[in-house]
Amino acid sequence: MIDVIIVGAGPNGLMLACELALAGVHPLVLERHATPTGEPRANGLVGQVVRLLDRRGLYARLSGESTPPAPQPAFTFGAFPLDLTMLAENPHYVLGVPQAQLEAGLAARAAELGVDLRRGHEVVDLRQRPDAVEVNLADGTQLTSRFVVGADGGRSAVRRLAGIDFPGVTNDRSISRTATVTVPGPSLDPETGGLRVPGYGVVAPFQHTRTARGLIAWAPFPGRPAILSTTEWPDTPTNDETPMTLAELRASVARVLGADIPFGAPDGPGLLRRLTGRNTRIAARYRAGRVLLVGDAAHVHPAMGGPGLNLGLQDAVNLGWKLAATVRGWAPQGLLDTYESERRPVAERVVMSTQAQSALIGPGDEISGLRELFAELLRKPEVTGHIAALMSGADISYPADPTDPLAGRWAPDVVVHADHGATRLAELTRTARPLLLDSTGAHAGIAAPWRDRVDVVTGSLEGTTATALLIRPDCFIAWSAGNAATLRASLTHHFGLPG
Repeated sequence: MIDVIIVGAGPNGLMLACELALAGVHPLVLERHATPTGEPRANGLVGQVVRLLDRRGLYARLSGESTPPAPQPAFTFGAFPLDLTMLAENPHYVLGVPQAQLEAGLAARAAELGVDLRRGHEVVDLRQRPDAVEVNLADGTQLTSRFVVGADGGRSAVRRLAGIDFPGVTNDRSISRTATVTVPGPSLDPETGGLRVPGYGVVAPFQHTRTARGLIAWAPFPGRPAILSTTEWPDTPTNDETPMTLAELRASVARVLGADIPFGAPDGPGLLRRLTGRNTRIAARYRAGRVLLVGDAAHVHPAMGGPGLNLGLQDAVNLGWKLAATVRGWAPQGLLDTYESERRPVAERVVMSTQAQSALIGPGDEISGLRELFAELLRKPEVTGHIAALMSGADISYPADPTDPLAGRWAPDVVVHADHGATRLAELTRTARPLLLDSTGAHAGIAAPWRDRVDVVTGSLEGTTATALLIRPDCFIAWSAGNAATLRASLTHHFGLPG
């Protein structure tokens, strides 16, 4: 019997497969496409997920840099520029890696870990038994697995076959058009890389610019074709299903800016995409028996602010260790159910954020008045800091012991100093095992009965005021220095009875 079948070989499915493999579980990944589609989707990663990738050793192989750079000094929220330099602690990290490159990197890592990835295999039916799930493929093959995870996107077949509803709303008022383009040098501002628009000024790069007639975004990525997009709100909604053209985008740009921009198509394949409306939905439940959902299969939302991969990949890492513990038999009662109880509120906050941004970019004098007030609020560091934490996911706090001020929060970038030298936390978390950091040497004996599943590292701790930290595999703190009784209770609560 297969341990876990993951349906979908996008970033979320592949990340989950890597997490399970690191935990000693053998997943099978089924992907209906015979080859990677290479379709341009996300253009990078935003938020805590960048630090998460570093803590699995994936940041270096994706970026070519040994450690993440400093957080971004600026970003946008609802077409407002955010000055993040005013923050004492800026949580906003960005990794400009296109989704196709991310998928290739994760697929390579999965192969290194021995993950079985089968492309060209479409799931058409599944049936749950008390002890397993039977999965039927389009070619007539039947497979049996202890668990099935749907990582197959917003139109998830697994979600439908499991009978899980997908409530939410669809707003069909907007039309967004996006294309990869080339722009002649004279139309580019040499200082900012923005677009020079006669009669308008400069459209800043990597920002959403709102006008009275719509929205425009210009993203000149280094080393690859730039992306130009517009959003409009026509008086009459349309469901045009004809292929989009560059001429259509040119006309949209002219309407939004009141001026023309010269641009052409890049050499080779490019992106031409028209999206009508915005979907906002969260699955009625993330788990139905032995079937679970992750990423877009569990939630879809507008792309404003780029939160999708930040949300989905952290879903995968949260689920990975809990599902592995369940398969391996040491999970405490109810651990697997905490996947939904912890991650659903995060998805709800992302939905709130993207819906708020969608409202702020809309047309009309009332929205213009709201934006004027919002611009005043963003001059306050505490407001910008609140929004930066929301967009990055730095505000996540899972339910935990209320007497422990650090429990439930993301573990800081601690450096452990021992006799052999200094070690970053990101180097200690690449195995995805629970980790006890102890600067006192007094806690290692308490954790010894859990040595089969919890690693202990002793040494002085730089970057935290705590003298000891118990860190979950997803890099959230389970316990910070207290007494022996609370450490034992936390070890048992998170990682079961000792072996």
